[in-house]
Amino acid sequence: MNSILLAIIVFAGYYLAYHTYGKFLSRKIFKIDPTRLCPSVEFQDDTDFVPTNKHVLFGHHFTSIAGLGPIVGPAIAIIWGWVPAILWVFLGSIFMGAVHDFGSMVISLRNQGRSIGDIAAEVISPRVRNLFLIIIFFELWIVIAVFALIIALLFEMYPQAVIPVWFEIPIAIFLGHMVYNKGQSHVKWGIIAVILMYLAVIVGSLFPITLPSILGLNPLMLWIILLLAYAYIASTLPVQILLQPRDYINSHQLLIAMALMILGVIVAHPVIVAPAFNYLPTGAPPLLPFLFVVIACGAISGFHSLVSSGTSSKQCRTEKDARFIGYGGMLMEGSLSTLVIIAVGAGLGLGLLTEDGNLLTGTAAFSNHYASWAAASGLTAKLQAFVIGSANIIKVLGIPESITIAIMGVFIVSFAATTMDSATRIQRYVVTELSRAYNFKHLRGKHPATAIAIISAFFLAFYNGSGKGALTIWPLFGTVNQLLAGLALLVITIYLAKKGIRIWYSALPMIFILIMTGWAMLVNLQTYLETSNLLLFGIGLLLLLLEVWMIVETVLMLRKRNQVL
Repeated sequence: MNSILLAIIVFAGYYLAYHTYGKFLSRKIFKIDPTRLCPSVEFQDDTDFVPTNKHVLFGHHFTSIAGLGPIVGPAIAIIWGWVPAILWVFLGSIFMGAVHDFGSMVISLRNQGRSIGDIAAEVISPRVRNLFLIIIFFELWIVIAVFALIIALLFEMYPQAVIPVWFEIPIAIFLGHMVYNKGQSHVKWGIIAVILMYLAVIVGSLFPITLPSILGLNPLMLWIILLLAYAYIASTLPVQILLQPRDYINSHQLLIAMALMILGVIVAHPVIVAPAFNYLPTGAPPLLPFLFVVIACGAISGFHSLVSSGTSSKQCRTEKDARFIGYGGMLMEGSLSTLVIIAVGAGLGLGLLTEDGNLLTGTAAFSNHYASWAAASGLTAKLQAFVIGSANIIKVLGIPESITIAIMGVFIVSFAATTMDSATRIQRYVVTELSRAYNFKHLRGKHPATAIAIISAFFLAFYNGSGKGALTIWPLFGTVNQLLAGLALLVITIYLAKKGIRIWYSALPMIFILIMTGWAMLVNLQTYLETSNLLLFGIGLLLLLLEVWMIVETVLMLRKRNQVL
């Protein structure tokens, strides 16, 4: 299939979905009320609660939910064939992910900007709230530690990204100053900031930076320490100083990268060389249920509910912006995942240089990279497939390959950094909510709560002395993340039921994702038991039992209140 045709079908479908299904959800299900007072206005403190222009907030929201998820998931799931991957990305984002993100934001907007986990206390019960927050803390604990490691690895893979990524911080602070303190146009100064950013990309491509070992710490460990320190500072600063303007710049980076890829597809119009279906790739787990776990952020991801109800709801200035940010942000992420599928499924076919110096094209290039699950599943392999494929597509526009790789490297690292410090800020909120639930007064402050988030992530990263400690429990992340998505949909469904609103638009996605996640967890538990990995088996079993407990609590609550799904 030609990649242009695929892109046109998917993008047109997203446009129609936004203006039809998204509008229906907004008017008939969530009943958006533009006159309702939002938390950003009611509790404005110019630190966390800040009424924000919807386009600026869209930039923060999208870059926070995206991270590396919509890249690495599709880049590995295409091993089962491009048709299953694109169908899940397309249908999942419209009918599941966007409903999940939009619903989480709306419920938070109507509950003082609190997280979806904390809101579960009123919607279901305080005990369910506590269980939910514990699961959220566990997920964010992994995210902060692992993403610090991922960014450190990316700095080693793409040393040309170091200068522009760190230089983005003063650029973002300058942009925030011009917009909030000087009252200047965010469009004009946003464009200037992006130009400065790409000048830094050129400088970075000319002067790549690597760290030396210091005091027995290797470069990887040094980067992790620096990144965690940065996350602490970034997540405690007022959002308009760094978080919003930096994410606004990153959203422009995304639009530019996507525009370059779309133009490249139009010019090169590469044919998709990946197989349409490949049910039994060597060494891979079964397509069902793992397709729905491997591709998370491109279709539905529990982490999104934390952003929607954690940071974005505290900055949304009116309910009428929620569809654009929540529903539209998910469709934009689906668009990015579609381009990733095209990059690895068609772009690799334009040329892949093997380690022995041979240039492969067409099906041979794809098959070489995706020879087996083991060959394609590592982080390096996933990102290289995307970077090489997208560089092949973009270089037909006449942009030097070295600059193209630098652009894509900075793009990837910037998104990973956004996820890390947004996760740190959200973890601070979770610690505060848990402290309030258990009456730990001394942990409610901004700095004590952030310290817990960072210190716990530091110990996870360095408990084995390498900085890679989080990788020990990383295999659980996919199922935990999708479990969280199902539980967020559970809260949304009960919220709608108690309001007397039709529930099936959230209930059916909830049932589907909980079944798929539970199935995948059971398969993983069997594998962990067979391989004597008792740590993962124990944690996985505990999480599965917590899920069952929450569902049972919900059913009992509904029966008690005489509400039937």
